Amino acid sequence: MTRPWPASKSTDRSSSVPDRAAAERAGDGLPAVADLEAIAIEAAAQGAAIIRAAAGELGSIRTKSSPTDPVTALDLAVEQAIREHLALRTPGASFLGEEEGDRLGDSALGWILDPIDGTVNLAYDVPVIAVSLAATLDGELVAGAVVDVWHDEVFGAARGAGARKDGSTIGPSTVDQLAGALVATGFSYSADGRTAEAEAFARALPAARDIRCFGSSALHLCWVACGRIDAYYQRNLKPWDYAAGALIAAESGARLEHPTPANGELILAASPLVFEPLRELLA
Repeated sequence: MTRPWPASKSTDRSSSVPDRAAAERAGDGLPAVADLEAIAIEAAAQGAAIIRAAAGELGSIRTKSSPTDPVTALDLAVEQAIREHLALRTPGASFLGEEEGDRLGDSALGWILDPIDGTVNLAYDVPVIAVSLAATLDGELVAGAVVDVWHDEVFGAARGAGARKDGSTIGPSTVDQLAGALVATGFSYSADGRTAEAEAFARALPAARDIRCFGSSALHLCWVACGRIDAYYQRNLKPWDYAAGALIAAESGARLEHPTPANGELILAASPLVFEPLRELLA
């Protein structure tokens, strides 16, 4: 049995994304990666439809890791619906979800789900939230989808086959200087984490065009992938926060560094020419 979360990786598309032949899984009875992307889009779109139908009715709200880390009844309902859908479409797969934890299956396939990426935004009626779903094979990210709930944009990728927005191929921006780059970031739920993040923010802000925080790591990564923003960094994310978005960013041609203990759990995705100068400021 294979745990569905990805192994630690580093730096860029060539090192974090194996070739297409390795992803096809021919002859083992599992879906090809292109089919897994389609299943991920199908399931994430179902989750987005549930959120829109709720029309702001979140149900009960409780907190998880800190008083600033909420979970709602709607988070739980969306996760349950997607789990049930995937159990029918890919029986035997492992599953890792933000709200209900992990379930080990009996195949090499795993799913990683964030049912509502941006729960705080949802609670405040800020229209920046997403459903994020990634597929793994033997612990390696191979397909993913992120659906922007309120703007109905669908981002997807399959390993070795590029990244797409609403079915059209996307790529990162061509900005070549950090001074001209629009950067996004996010912040920890812990006070101690925020203190360290403020120090990094203070170094990066004077060097960039500007820094924004939209409150959805999945969408930040997808926006790097399509050139809407030029870079995104954050520390101490969970696999469900970044799994699908990281694959989409890498497959788009953005340069990507995955979080590991060695890099202080930093994720960084950026247009290739601004990756290094930004990375130096975050060390």
